[in-house]
Amino acid sequence: MIQVSDTGVYVFNSREILEDKPENAGILRSRLPQDKDAPRRGTIAYGIISAHNTSGDEKKLQLTFDALTSHDITFVNIIQTARVSGLETFPLPYILTNCHNSLCAVGGTINEDDHAFGFSAAKKYGGVYVPPHLGVIHSYIRETQAGCGRMILGSDSHTRYGALGAMGVGEGGGELVKQLLSQTYDIAYPKVIGYTLRGSPGPASGLMTRPWRLLARCSGGGW
Repeated sequence: MIQVSDTGVYVFNSREILEDKPENAGILRSRLPQDKDAPRRGTIAYGIISAHNTSGDEKKLQLTFDALTSHDITFVNIIQTARVSGLETFPLPYILTNCHNSLCAVGGTINEDDHAFGFSAAKKYGGVYVPPHLGVIHSYIRETQAGCGRMILGSDSHTRYGALGAMGVGEGGGELVKQLLSQTYDIAYPKVIGYTLRGSPGPASGLMTRPWRLLARCSGGGW
């Protein structure tokens, strides 16, 4: 059974969950520190966001990242936009993979001019070029850039590495251009969703066991 709470919740001993509702006010008062925000500041998400926030205001964030990544559908426009906006060098690791506009079946690639552009840009501006057929964007970043406490920005909707303690963000190319120009990612502090998994996976779900355990533990949930 899935239970969803639309209010804030507090988790005690990784298992006991109390919703932030009027009927629980007395219990929460007796068990929480005077500062109700203290538990939030102890989460992995808060630690990562705070370490990358340059604004000095935890409600209005101006974030920098540890690495950027794009594949060959998106990096051409991003780099061209940054170039006409004054790009001189990549100020942080920028990984350019060539895993989307590729077609192994015909013995070559499609859009080879995009790949040639990516290689020349990586050489000129100091990026990392991953040749066609040698690395998929997510696997490459997971193995080389993701790690506990890191933030990664990718021009791909499913850039995420939470199981490794990293915070990944998928965004439009304009936000990567800003990072390439040493500007910040400006957003209000996001809502953070936590979850707790209990029990054991059912039959035929063995392949999901390990990643689900990692995600639950990394987010502070119980199992």
